[in-house]
Amino acid sequence: MQTVSAQIPWSHNVAILDKVKGEKQREWYIRKTAENGWSHNVLIHQIESGLYERQAIADKISNFESRLASPQSELAVQTMKDPYIFDFIPFKEDMVERDIEQALVQDVTKLLLELGTGFAFLGNQYHLNVGGDDFYIDLLFYNLNLRCYVVIELKTGEFKPEYAGQLNFYLAAVDGILKKDNDNPSIGLLLCKSKNALVAEYALKDMSKPIGVSEYKVTSELPEALSKQLPSVEDIQKHIKRD
Repeated sequence: MQTVSAQIPWSHNVAILDKVKGEKQREWYIRKTAENGWSHNVLIHQIESGLYERQAIADKISNFESRLASPQSELAVQTMKDPYIFDFIPFKEDMVERDIEQALVQDVTKLLLELGTGFAFLGNQYHLNVGGDDFYIDLLFYNLNLRCYVVIELKTGEFKPEYAGQLNFYLAAVDGILKKDNDNPSIGLLLCKSKNALVAEYALKDMSKPIGVSEYKVTSELPEALSKQLPSVEDIQKHIKRD
């Protein structure tokens, strides 16, 4: 730990010691800080968003290991998170995919921070023409570490098997139209509001392209101090009855 901690500024070490419990978890944050060059504020954000739980020890669902060669498969798995947290998006009850997509694009810097290191944003509603028909990818990225295109599709509801089939097609089109000889196979990521893990595993089993399925949260839970200040449902109902 002493050798590893010397790789980052003292203020970062203090933050990790103060906010992270457990030696293994602390060492992980130290290594990630050194690898990614996180500022003090970014480090705090990553700790408070539970990055270790979402990336290092999350039970991730993908077919990367069977569809990608090593070491790209291991790196792709390590890059995934579950869930992704987009707490910089103002929540609306009736949000649709396009609303979330536009909100993500409006704050690309925070989106790239959440996705992780190496991502370059190429566009949203990215147009592909396949045999004279037009198709539009929700979000398209290139990852410099993975050396491949990354296609992200957003779904506001629960994961459905047909989503994997649609993304499989998009990946085939990207590999056929955009991918160069020195690029690795493109990777797909389905971000859904919720998922049945077993359904997702079966859906990916026979897909020919590398696809991962993760959940996302538009807003994180309210801080405990703030939640205590808000009235409960019972308080509101009592107030209505008195009125």
